[in-house]
Amino acid sequence: MTASLDLTFAALADPTRRAILSMLLEDDMAVTDVAEPFDMSLAAISKHLGILGRAGLISQERRGRVKWCKLEPGGLRDASIWMQGFGQFEPVDLDAFEIFLATELGAEPDVDTQNQD
Repeated sequence: MTASLDLTFAALADPTRRAILSMLLEDDMAVTDVAEPFDMSLAAISKHLGILGRAGLISQERRGRVKWCKLEPGGLRDASIWMQGFGQFEPVDLDAFEIFLATELGAEPDVDTQNQD
């Protein structure tokens, strides 16, 4: 699962690849249509698509002379499950924690942090 997560997060790290995934949410697209809004070569877009494909986020198939890209709905499943594990933690109020520590240690809390919004 670790290798799969590494590939997924590496693929998601690039804004162009995230934009491509957003475009494919709407419908399957021909590679040339995927490339259209970007100011880069078709070869560069093909590299991005290859990375997304190796990560299991998209699939590609040839229909006649046209290569089509399709979003793979299960591609983010492992990453989603992994991230949900962090949902069990409550956000920490650092100001309240500092006041608690100051009270427990008998020191005055830093006034500057209490006055910030």
